[in-house]
Amino acid sequence: MVYDSRQIFNQITDHISRCPIFRRISQFCKQLFEDAPKTTAPTPAQIEPTTPEQSSGALSLELVPRDAHTISRKQISENALKVLYRLNKSGFKAYLVGGGVRDLLLGIEPKDFDIVTNATPEEIKKLFRNCRVVGRRFRLAHIVFGRDVIEVATFRGHHGESNEKVSKANAEGRLLRDNVYGEIDEDAERRDFTVNALYYDISDYSIRSYGGGMADLKAGTLRLIGDPETRYREDPVRMLRAVRFATKLNMGIETVTAAPIKQLAPLLKDIPAARMYEEVLKLFFAGKALANFELMQEYKLFAPLFPQVAALLKDDPKGTTMKMVQAIMKSTDQRVNEDKPVTPSFFYAALLWYPLRQRAEDIAVESGLTLYDAFFAAMGDVMEQQCQTISIPRRFSTPAKDIWQLQLRFDRSQGTRAFKLMEHPKFRAAYDLLLLRGEVEAGNVAKSAAWWQQFVEADETERLAIARSGSKSPNRNRNATQRRRRPRAPNADGSAPTSTPKANGTPKVKTAE
Repeated sequence: MVYDSRQIFNQITDHISRCPIFRRISQFCKQLFEDAPKTTAPTPAQIEPTTPEQSSGALSLELVPRDAHTISRKQISENALKVLYRLNKSGFKAYLVGGGVRDLLLGIEPKDFDIVTNATPEEIKKLFRNCRVVGRRFRLAHIVFGRDVIEVATFRGHHGESNEKVSKANAEGRLLRDNVYGEIDEDAERRDFTVNALYYDISDYSIRSYGGGMADLKAGTLRLIGDPETRYREDPVRMLRAVRFATKLNMGIETVTAAPIKQLAPLLKDIPAARMYEEVLKLFFAGKALANFELMQEYKLFAPLFPQVAALLKDDPKGTTMKMVQAIMKSTDQRVNEDKPVTPSFFYAALLWYPLRQRAEDIAVESGLTLYDAFFAAMGDVMEQQCQTISIPRRFSTPAKDIWQLQLRFDRSQGTRAFKLMEHPKFRAAYDLLLLRGEVEAGNVAKSAAWWQQFVEADETERLAIARSGSKSPNRNRNATQRRRRPRAPNADGSAPTSTPKANGTPKVKTAE
């Protein structure tokens, strides 16, 4: 019997191709080789000189070759490299950009890696099955690798003809939609600060520095690209970013960059409250809360975010409110630096405590309610007004109100009821606020804070003794509101009623005959 070798080979390969294990191995190898880098390190002759030259736009361009900077691919996340390589292999330009490049040059570990390319969001989505396009103001591509998300943006360009579907600005000049695409030189001019106009080129591992970004980075100067007033009006949040970068990177804000901030600070009121919430987290939950607060006060940026607190600070710049704000910022920085958790619930409850107390006192005077009841009425008012500038999620605003309520119970629970109060889920946060109040206010609040501190730090046996002693204290309910007696009705002839004691000592009212 004669066998055709080609026919036998075809039958064998057809049988193997039907094997599921073989198909999986084949797909794995294909994906592995597709994701592998195909670029090679350039020779010095292939690198352009590092002398600054003029780009097609207004910004100067400096090319820094691989051997003239300290960034290594080992410092870049694996997922970011995978995105860069695939874009580059597909014929697109791909750069690591902004804060990632800046932080690597400063020896700081970047929190994330952003990528910019000349591919549109739709073209990026075709290259990555794990891509989703997000954003309305400026469309971005998010490449999702589990919990790691690589943000990829298309080069931004200058605004030409008016087209509201592509670009749109309001009367103050703030950009509402910004989907104009361009080239890398235009993209650099659209960046906010020169230290963020740094592009790491995956094709030859060089850095493109626009507007003197590398020089400003070495000099510790924060300089805005373009006309400061125009750029701040386009996006007022840039004023907050200037403060945050100055404290984070230990840089000084350049004079021209800083000049219009005080005048334009009220523009922050027009920023959506949801976006402002995210900016507050970056300002006060990164270990630089006190430094950011002081710089925001200097440039009048704090009042648009926290108008109720700012009003009290204006009335008494060195009073209890200022001491409390400084104590909150110091405490937050300390917890962040010690890798302890920080929560917006406590932050907002502490920051708004004195506006809450002021509002409660006003309600008590206007309505005749007791101060205790007025506090509960004021909680909704204060939180609602704050949410007009910063959209505090309900998962944080509700616990903040719990922390406020517990402040009213501390004086009423010095005794055996203290054990019950300690079981409250928000007791620890409320206790921390009480300690801060004790440091700031002194007096009865300091005494209450000292009693609770002694109680909390004691063991079970000592706590029982402290609780019993607290029950016998004559000042335990010193802040409790006394019930008012109803005034007695006058006699029929208009004379005042008189009282005589009963046999058991209880006064008895009798009218004059």
